[in-house]
Amino acid sequence: MGGEMTDHDALCHELVADCRLRAATDLFVHTWDPVVLAALRGGPRRRRELRDAIGGISDKVLTETVHRLRASGLVDRHAHAEAPPRVEYALTSLGQSLVEGPMTALGRWAIDHGDELLEAQESAARTPPDSPVTP
Repeated sequence: MGGEMTDHDALCHELVADCRLRAATDLFVHTWDPVVLAALRGGPRRRRELRDAIGGISDKVLTETVHRLRASGLVDRHAHAEAPPRVEYALTSLGQSLVEGPMTALGRWAIDHGDELLEAQESAARTPPDSPVTP
């Protein structure tokens, strides 16, 4: 294991420094972003329908989340020319690809391993910071 960098090492280094990877992982930094995306998976929703489907999200946070997702090209806003005005939010094709690809895979992983994850977190919370962690 001299100091030579393999093709795999070079690719990993490139990905870590790649702003595209950071942009993609930033989509999961905000707690409500994946929740709103998942709520739109079934098709377009009006704002109230979206808020009711999610539950527990304030109007302010929903507004911020929708703006952030629109700025990322994941959600589209469509205003219907009606009286009273009707606005719907829907996934763009980019948003659909995220929901049906990585988010679905993450959801499957969470179902398969969520209990293990929670148990590990609970165990770590019970362990004093200076204690050695036992498997």
